[in-house]
Amino acid sequence: MSIRRLPNSLINRIAAGEVVERPASALKELVENAIDAGASQINIRLEEGGLDLVQVADNGSGMSRDDIALALERHATSKLPDEAIELVTTMGFRGEALPSIASVARLTIESRMAGDDGWSRVVDHGELVQEGPAAIPPGTKVRVEQLFAKVPARRKFLRTARSEYAACTDIVRRLAMARPDIGFTMEHQGRKAIAVQAGETGPERVAALTSRDLRANSVGVDLQREEIRLTGVAGLPTYNRGVADHQFLFVNGRPVKDRLLVGAVRGAYAEMLARDRHPVVALFIDMPPELVDVNVHPAKTEVRFREPAMIRGMIVSGLRKALDEGGFRAVQRPAESALGRWQSEPVAPDPQISIFRTTQGRANVAQQPYPSAAVHDDRSVFAGIDTHEELAPLMGRAEEAAEPVPEASRYPLGIARGQVAKTYIVAEAADGLVIVDQHAAHERLVLERMRKAVEGGSVASQALLMAEVVELDENACDRLEARVAELSDFGLELERFGPTAMLVRATPAMLGSGDVRELVTDLADELGAYDQALSLKERVDHVASTMACHGSVRAGRVLSVAEMNALLREMEVTPHSGQCNHGRPTWVKLALDDVEKLFGRK
Repeated sequence: MSIRRLPNSLINRIAAGEVVERPASALKELVENAIDAGASQINIRLEEGGLDLVQVADNGSGMSRDDIALALERHATSKLPDEAIELVTTMGFRGEALPSIASVARLTIESRMAGDDGWSRVVDHGELVQEGPAAIPPGTKVRVEQLFAKVPARRKFLRTARSEYAACTDIVRRLAMARPDIGFTMEHQGRKAIAVQAGETGPERVAALTSRDLRANSVGVDLQREEIRLTGVAGLPTYNRGVADHQFLFVNGRPVKDRLLVGAVRGAYAEMLARDRHPVVALFIDMPPELVDVNVHPAKTEVRFREPAMIRGMIVSGLRKALDEGGFRAVQRPAESALGRWQSEPVAPDPQISIFRTTQGRANVAQQPYPSAAVHDDRSVFAGIDTHEELAPLMGRAEEAAEPVPEASRYPLGIARGQVAKTYIVAEAADGLVIVDQHAAHERLVLERMRKAVEGGSVASQALLMAEVVELDENACDRLEARVAELSDFGLELERFGPTAMLVRATPAMLGSGDVRELVTDLADELGAYDQALSLKERVDHVASTMACHGSVRAGRVLSVAEMNALLREMEVTPHSGQCNHGRPTWVKLALDDVEKLFGRK
């Protein structure tokens, strides 16, 4: 077959396949054009998820009659004044979007520059069908209708209207997040789905487009290195999602989905999140345009950095620094579903009936039925109980105070008042009730102590009176033997003891007397699962986390009040103590307002 030159109509359809995959792709190109036109307000309308209509109207600079015609030609753009494509600062620059869209849909452009007359041009699947004057305010309005209506092979691969609408919403959310100085509205089927005002701060815009709870459960990120600056919002590790769709990454104001950046975010939250949970972040990287190549993908969703290792390091260190400053913070309130499970007495007794009457030194409740069929037992739970004999075993521990009890207002996590189920510490804070998971909290404290000791090169080890032999399979022994030097830095001294056993001579002193066999077995499993995929520092964190779990206070251990208060005080000064090593919260707070609601006082 001989070589032939393709007609323009086919060229545009091929280009459309690269740029316009679905309604969301067309919407992205149109909104980026509006941003580049200097708009301060962008209004979007969708019908059937964008399958029937995508309309974008802005109050930007507008176009003249001649510019409208030129904009519909391939590789015609106002965004490259010279040939320095590596210095481009606009959202779009290829000059392919409008002609590509016009080749696979009915495209209507109406535009007017300030002080000039408006003009309209309609192109239906590559054919000019109408043009003439238009009465519109300064700015541009673009309508895309019947996308892929005459390209059935492409139309049948589009998803349902609901799925396409979700994709459009994600595009608008990311673009609006990148430009808090611009107001955005989006309507779908006549219902307003997004509405944000111009002039918001970055954190305000992020919270408005994700969740209002994010503002109370996040920390700010701000890091500068040479000419590169990293800013944004990072959700607390306990404020996480089951999927990674709430990670918003921007480079020079451009939303990107870059694997390097996503990997850096996951690395920063390592050992603070369960493996099936994902953080909520919005990160903005501002850098000179010559340090990043944005021309590596037709849809401009990927970038290439000149120094990728530096960018990854900035993200990891910036996020960890911000989370360190968050200290012991965790998601502050329990879930609404948990609050809903609190039970209150369904019906109050008749006020004329005396609740207590004294008979021969016993405190009884009057033997009267409640006036409601909802309560099936007509006897009080207090009936027939001797206050001196039978209630005594049920009382909490009372300890003689060696010194005055401190005021709860002096401590963010309050003062310990008791222990529930030998697992949860109940503390009274100035503004509510704090419940702490003692095992999860102490696990995090041990991990942070161990990390600090490793960094200082001073992890003390405790020699075993008798070395313990741990039998494992040969591959597990090989993995441990290869990491003997690293494990020694943690205070764990191992030796190979035949093909299928390891000899343990010392363990980290801070772990106390734990189960050595279980510790070594878990370490072998961790190294088998993650050793090759992780860097040295990440492996160190995994080892420290596994050891910390074995050295922490177990659920089921009775703690004294002094021990409980000591744990609370250490949590208040330890970074990341708001979540355990697996990403679960270590404490929750029931605010006084919530307590009062439970008792009907509010």
